[in-house]
Amino acid sequence: MSGTDFDLIVIGGGSGGLAGAFRAAAHGARVAVLEPGELGGTCVNVGCVPKKAMWLAADLSQKLALAAQLGFAVPPPQFDWIEFVTHRQRYIANIHNSYQQRLDANGIALLRTRGCLLSRDTVETSEGVRLRAPHILVATGGRAQRPDVAGAEHGMVSDDFFNLCAAPERVAVVGGGYIAVELAGVLQSLGSRVDMFVRGRRLLNGFDEELSLQLAEDYRQYGVKLHLDYALRSVRGAASKFVLRDASNDDSAPFDALIFATGRCPNSDVCGAAGIGIELDPSGHVHVDEFQNTSVEGVYAVGDVTDRVALTPVAIAAARRLMDRVFGGDAESRLDYSDIATVIFSHPPIGRVGLTEDEARARFGDAVRVYRSGFRPMLHALADSPQRSLFKLVCVGEEERVVGIHLLGEGADEILQGFAVALKRGIAKRDLDETVAIHPTSAEEVVLMR
Repeated sequence: MSGTDFDLIVIGGGSGGLAGAFRAAAHGARVAVLEPGELGGTCVNVGCVPKKAMWLAADLSQKLALAAQLGFAVPPPQFDWIEFVTHRQRYIANIHNSYQQRLDANGIALLRTRGCLLSRDTVETSEGVRLRAPHILVATGGRAQRPDVAGAEHGMVSDDFFNLCAAPERVAVVGGGYIAVELAGVLQSLGSRVDMFVRGRRLLNGFDEELSLQLAEDYRQYGVKLHLDYALRSVRGAASKFVLRDASNDDSAPFDALIFATGRCPNSDVCGAAGIGIELDPSGHVHVDEFQNTSVEGVYAVGDVTDRVALTPVAIAAARRLMDRVFGGDAESRLDYSDIATVIFSHPPIGRVGLTEDEARARFGDAVRVYRSGFRPMLHALADSPQRSLFKLVCVGEEERVVGIHLLGEGADEILQGFAVALKRGIAKRDLDETVAIHPTSAEEVVLMR
């Protein structure tokens, strides 16, 4: 073909890349997607979707234990991990099929190959085929990384968790972020004995400190052992037994499995971004402006490969707005990155939208007022379980505008979405006060705080 082959080339068939491709095609653009792996990227294949499936299995295990405490004649549950994985992978296969059907229906060319930028309008495939387009979207995501310590190659990374066929008896999870917290909770619920080795002084640095401390206590009550302020020096592994050594040369007990959840790095190196002069931050993330433009005209980026919020719905929303601007004629279309809600599927879930108390006080000083409610959810109170919930509102000014909502507890993942809309619309504390509670629920605590 001469001239340009497509109007848009998308490098990466994950959630952000596919969202951009579908929206561009809806505006009439000729689109090609280059993806060597399974459609859906990290989220669908080794992230959000299979993680939530495993969390649901773990949650059922916890509910069965509570049922036995409340009088149900429930025999000790036997979890067939392989049987569940069969259902999980069937669900994921249906997502793959749905993506393929949508690509076909929208006339989008899917090339099962890797793409590398050669210039601002040219992409080369792994086979050496060169394709041209005036617009290129980089959506290559990120990948799990191991810490730079001796013996780290012996451990798994978070992606490898989804290859497990049974719960290892003793598991060491290295990390204190959201992936570490989620995997530790799932494994402990499904029969493992889990130790978490956390470099910092607490879990979940990006979340409100009070809630993260309560979650740590909930995890301890559930049997997870936390090793905070832990400095990993090396790993020794032999015959599926792993021993961790700290900075003081003290060795841990042996573990049957070791999982590193120590962060992810962007896949900017596999798409040739630096080679055409795209600006990267020190960690290798592609720098984008508020319109998702890179430093090279006509080349855009969304998702985990960028220096913006690394969440699947963020990548999807950013890609759609980008294509509305590039192909839909809306010159001001862009994603508002403020007040984005997020939930971690811990046990129980923890979620946030807006500012934490510390962030609010740093910005507004003494104008901040905080409301909180700590309680046991009704099911756990009935079963005399020690698990506790903590809900928190962060308000600012005389009008007490709500600038932060933080929820830890049963149902937090479902409750937060509606309140996130309210915060985005600029509600004040009195708006919550004037809302009649739904009783008895955990959600009512948000409108009953005094």
